[in-house]
Amino acid sequence: MTDSVDALPDSARIRERVVHVIAARTLYDESHLRPESHFEADLGIDSVIMESVLVSVREHFGLSAALPTGPATIGELVDAVVAALADAGDDRPAPVVGPLPAVPAEGSSGDPVTEAVVAAAMRQTQYQRHQLDLDADLEGELGVDSVVLTSVVAEATERLGLAGAAPDAAGATTLRALADALRGLVVAAPGTAATEAAAATDTAASAPGRTGTAPAPGADGWDHRSMKDFTEQRDPDLFAKTRSFAGYLRSREKDRLYWYGMPLHSRCGSRAVIFDELEGRKREFLMFASNNYLGLANHPSVIEAVVDATRTYGATHTGSRFIGGTNMLHKELERRLAAFKQRPACIVYPGGYSANLGAISALVKSYDTLVVDRLNHMSIVDGARLSGAVRKIYRHNDMADLERILSRSAAEGTGGRLIVADGVFSMHGDVCDLPEIVRLAKEYDARVMIDDAHATGVLGVRGSGTAEHFGLKGEVDLELGTMSKTLAGMGGFVVGEEEVVEYLRYYSNSYVFAANIPAGVAAGLIASIDVIESEPERLKRLWTNIGTLRDRLLDAGFDLEHSESAILPIVIGDERRAMELGRAVRARGLFCQTVVYPGVPLGDARLRVSVTCEHTPQDLELAAEIFVDAARETGVLPGTP
Repeated sequence: MTDSVDALPDSARIRERVVHVIAARTLYDESHLRPESHFEADLGIDSVIMESVLVSVREHFGLSAALPTGPATIGELVDAVVAALADAGDDRPAPVVGPLPAVPAEGSSGDPVTEAVVAAAMRQTQYQRHQLDLDADLEGELGVDSVVLTSVVAEATERLGLAGAAPDAAGATTLRALADALRGLVVAAPGTAATEAAAATDTAASAPGRTGTAPAPGADGWDHRSMKDFTEQRDPDLFAKTRSFAGYLRSREKDRLYWYGMPLHSRCGSRAVIFDELEGRKREFLMFASNNYLGLANHPSVIEAVVDATRTYGATHTGSRFIGGTNMLHKELERRLAAFKQRPACIVYPGGYSANLGAISALVKSYDTLVVDRLNHMSIVDGARLSGAVRKIYRHNDMADLERILSRSAAEGTGGRLIVADGVFSMHGDVCDLPEIVRLAKEYDARVMIDDAHATGVLGVRGSGTAEHFGLKGEVDLELGTMSKTLAGMGGFVVGEEEVVEYLRYYSNSYVFAANIPAGVAAGLIASIDVIESEPERLKRLWTNIGTLRDRLLDAGFDLEHSESAILPIVIGDERRAMELGRAVRARGLFCQTVVYPGVPLGDARLRVSVTCEHTPQDLELAAEIFVDAARETGVLPGTP
């Protein structure tokens, strides 16, 4: 037994290791982490993140006893680790206290461009330096999606003194490729600060600068920017980006290209009256932008249930489920949803977005791995970020890529694995390959959660979703859904085994600390389930309508990708042409969604057409004619309107 602290690694080496762990659990550059830095006041590290830091430090040094929860500064935490190591003596496993791992491959200070890319990637992700292999696939191996990559590019260009310039990162699949693209800009811009990039600190990365400012219109008079150009605009004035975007937005609205958020003045059925704020008048449209797939939002029984329950229980209850926000209607709704989805238990959240945030962040932690489809809904992406887990992204519906990721993750052998995928992908209309996802999950000991937001009420003989569609009821660990679409209300839910659902009730912050849905909404949702079960002809009519319009659009020559649902994407690619097609469609009296970045990646713009059971054969015929005429006018299809 060694009782002397002198026999243990010196405190400077221990401090170096502690700082390294803290940097890996936050987005801070190590140079920003000083002994006197206060975890809350200086670094904004709350009790939840602090617990993760303490666990990681304990694991890193092989300590058997828990560290005290009281350290307020980094220096105090280092002192606690030194004391714990002294107490443990030779009975503890040997801590890993060698030199910090070097940057892989060309990441030394001799290569300032690569160093800047690696430093930016460390800050914008939660990876440690040695984990950032320059040749690792950004999505599949590092979980860096297009949004995070935009932030990495912006910070790297700032570190290199290339403010206002940015490489085309769309084709960069590795950090090495991104560094090569940046290197070309450095060569083309002599006199930049590139040679000082290796010594750049977090302060340099956040130094005042203006990136993403408005370029002059092109020779054709067209402003070629997209919404992506405003996400990383930097300025000492935090609101500078809002002024830049406001000018861009006004110009798009002036050209009748951005038409988002126009208010309805009627129920939303197969037709709807919308106030056109650009023209200052009401207009009736043929409606193909609604997720009211089974028409339940306008069903008399649903409306009556909402009204009656609101009169009985009041407008709302102003409380969370734990504190004054539960009545028998909420209990009954959870029972009915569980029965409808044929699972043992159900938890209802205030919204579908919060269901993904709450379920993912409650179950998955920093030492676990979240494996997600590249085209998953943004609520899944944000749930992954909130969890702090290692995120791996597999190519859309590519099961070979999913298996490759699961195999590597299983070989690493740390933490659990959760595969999350949309049942129906909201901007593409195709369905996940659930049989293969379930098979691979069993083979590699992973759990599965399927987001049935656009599958509930649409897929399956009874309309209960993706698992029923594939005959895999009971094979999916968690089925998630939103109630603001087919079910014609508000809120989200997760169904699964009883003990998992109970755990979510106590550990999902978006459930515990949020007000519950009003009783009237709950009553309307119960009525919606009643209608789905008692009027199966609605689902049959929906699929007849889907087939009719899909066939007409395909025959006309439109690209609908691999849609197998009520969502029919008319894929255009170019943002300008997609917006012009959307404008031409609206001018002819049809309303559907024009989807550009960030709804889809750049170069993948489209019109999103939603079919419901309320559309008549005449509606579908007229819609097909409008799409064809508008496409010919804008050059999407050959011919003249």
